[in-house]
Amino acid sequence: MADPTMSPSNQSQLNVADSTTQRRQHHLNLESLAPSPSSSEHVNRLINSNHYISPSRPIYSDRFIPCRSSSNFALFNISFPSPSATAGSSPGDGGKEDNPNAYAALLRNALFGPQTPDKKEWGTGATGRNIFRYKTETRQSMHSLSPFGFDGLSGPGVSNVAIKAPRKVSRSPYKVLDAPALHDDFYLNLVDWSSHNVLAVGLGTCVYLWNACSSKVTKLCDLGNDDGVCSVEWAHRGTHLAVGTSNGKVQIWDASHCKRIRIMEGHRLRVGALAWSSSMLSSGSRDKSILQRDIRAHEDFVSKLSGHKSEVCGLKWSYDNRELASGGNDNRLFVWNQHSTQPVLKYCEHTAAVKAIAWSPHLHGLLASGGGTADRCIRFWNTTTNSHLSCMDTGSQVCNLVWSKNVNELVSTHGYSQNQIIVWRYPTMSKLATLTGHTYRVLYLAISPDGQTIVTGAGDETLRFWNVFPSPKSQNTESEIGASSLGRTTIR
Repeated sequence: MADPTMSPSNQSQLNVADSTTQRRQHHLNLESLAPSPSSSEHVNRLINSNHYISPSRPIYSDRFIPCRSSSNFALFNISFPSPSATAGSSPGDGGKEDNPNAYAALLRNALFGPQTPDKKEWGTGATGRNIFRYKTETRQSMHSLSPFGFDGLSGPGVSNVAIKAPRKVSRSPYKVLDAPALHDDFYLNLVDWSSHNVLAVGLGTCVYLWNACSSKVTKLCDLGNDDGVCSVEWAHRGTHLAVGTSNGKVQIWDASHCKRIRIMEGHRLRVGALAWSSSMLSSGSRDKSILQRDIRAHEDFVSKLSGHKSEVCGLKWSYDNRELASGGNDNRLFVWNQHSTQPVLKYCEHTAAVKAIAWSPHLHGLLASGGGTADRCIRFWNTTTNSHLSCMDTGSQVCNLVWSKNVNELVSTHGYSQNQIIVWRYPTMSKLATLTGHTYRVLYLAISPDGQTIVTGAGDETLRFWNVFPSPKSQNTESEIGASSLGRTTIR
């Protein structure tokens, strides 16, 4: 408080003096807080803890390591490792529970199970693998990382999750049809399944229709003794059937009325391959040519494709109807566009006849082809980039290929020497199933309109029906078509 008897000048000098005294006292207080040499060294250790190495204790890791003596191992269902687990510890460790080897063994046992190899073993023998690498057979639940375990799981806190089993494919056909006079000829295509669920089969000089819903058999036509059926192919709408004959003609039939509506000529020899593209019909012949036919035009054909040096035995249009793939007995696979008369792509890697051809419904431009007895390979091509993607040696003559429209899988049928049917998963080309039963080459293959069932035909004069693909809605339910009991009937 200011003294009322003082003059203003004296009072101002007194305030300045008091302020100077306070600053001196504050300075003295800071000096009293200055660290001693020993405390300064401690502060430096804290600041530079990453560089300080204690002379009296080893460093285990850069993590906080709790005191093991205060841990309740019984609560976590963790037992100490066997003496063999700590046999590698040094004599100086003295068997202490905070021994780094013992702690590492406990931690490894709790997190990854008792079968986990020691770090020393990772670089040797079969155990030299990355422990965190994904492997389906050792995939574990998140609960397996908890030392408390989990209800319903086997083992004290460590257990594997039940891995989804691969889809099961029945190894037996659910129906067998007798097909007398079904030719054992690699270059013919005598079986096709329509969008109306009707199967067309060429037997000798006749074509028969089998209704998959009612099992009714209808004789569509008989070409006579001087002719024979070499190929059949349904139009996309499922009402009209094209029939290739041994005389080089192509007949168009109205299946609903069993009436022939047109005969088209142009080939000099048998017509063994047919392929529809909307109103366009392509026919391949032993005369080495491919004819493009527009059934709306008056002419028998509108263009002729030349390129193959031997019989054309395989024809398939892509799903967008922009590319036509052809295979021949000259071991060549060609790709044509809608307007070309010469192949736009040529693939010459096969070493035997190319009859098996299939376009993927899942990826634009993906084409699969299979070679004959001297080749035995399924090859995959990208026609968009004009590249050869992969090759799989099947060990047998590849007769047919068909792609599932429900899943990314395909089926191949084979001849010499195993006569088997194989279901493949693409792109790994792992086998889902190998089906046997035919005693001759499985030369014919068609798929049902729902994409679940295939029918195979062979020189043993039988047609066999197999459930191989899941339904479009559920990949785990069985096909309703396959619910019918196994039966054996005769087509005619």
